[in-house]
Amino acid sequence: MRALKSLRPLVRSSLLITAAMVIGLPAAAQSQRPGQPPPGPPPAMQQRPGPGAPGGPGGPGGPGGQMQMAPIKPYKPLAVTMPTPSTDPTFAAFRKQLADIAQRKDRAGLARLVVTQGFFLEGENGNKADSKKPGIANLEQALGGFSGRDAQGWEALAAAAEDPTLEPLPEHNGVMCGPAGPVFDDQALEALTKATGTDAGDWAVPTAPNVEVRSAAQPNAPVIDKLGMNLVRVLPDQPPPGNAGPNMQPPMFARVVLPSGRTGYVSLESLSPISMDQICYIKDANGWKITGYESAD
Repeated sequence: MRALKSLRPLVRSSLLITAAMVIGLPAAAQSQRPGQPPPGPPPAMQQRPGPGAPGGPGGPGGPGGQMQMAPIKPYKPLAVTMPTPSTDPTFAAFRKQLADIAQRKDRAGLARLVVTQGFFLEGENGNKADSKKPGIANLEQALGGFSGRDAQGWEALAAAAEDPTLEPLPEHNGVMCGPAGPVFDDQALEALTKATGTDAGDWAVPTAPNVEVRSAAQPNAPVIDKLGMNLVRVLPDQPPPGNAGPNMQPPMFARVVLPSGRTGYVSLESLSPISMDQICYIKDANGWKITGYESAD
């Protein structure tokens, strides 16, 4: 059992779901750098090749260029455990200080909370931090900027300050990253995706027990079931009528597959990604500091 990397995106009241998650379904699988626009459809929106697509017979894209998602079928529930808040009072004080700095957009104050040397910016391709730049410059790059019209770094930091969970980063001694991710059996997830023909990006985690599953993407639709604390498959359906509000507002519901194979709709706010980025911290004699950024890609 282990916790997957988490923090993508950093912008939601509890750091778990943002517009990046609702631009394309399934939202819960979206992996986007905090404070930056989504790079494109999440893995589950990029459906499996159909006939004619690469990996499928007939030619690119299949008939009409269509792609096929994995068949909807029952699956074995995979239990998850959500992280618990840190009990370190000094981290709570640090988060309060960080929230105040983010509200005031105090770059100088933030610089004092970021290591000057050794800041890392890691992903699948290794450390991308520029060792010639101070830590805050690398942090700004990771979060999408602290100045300019489209800068969203302060919003990302404010969201980070709201989350009280931490988990160790094994590759860096003494480093803790947050928000902590859900804990589940990785081997069981691998078996689950193989059995269903899906990817890990097609699965999400309920943010609380007994999330209501409705018959339609409407808040007053009949409740047909409730989610247990298990991974749930989220389908890459286009938003159904009424799922998006006026003025092109993003959808508020995602279509999910229950372990029984039945489908229904749940509020996007009740789902959490299983793979996101993290801001990483280190504590020394002078208190907590931001020391790096762990990217999921």
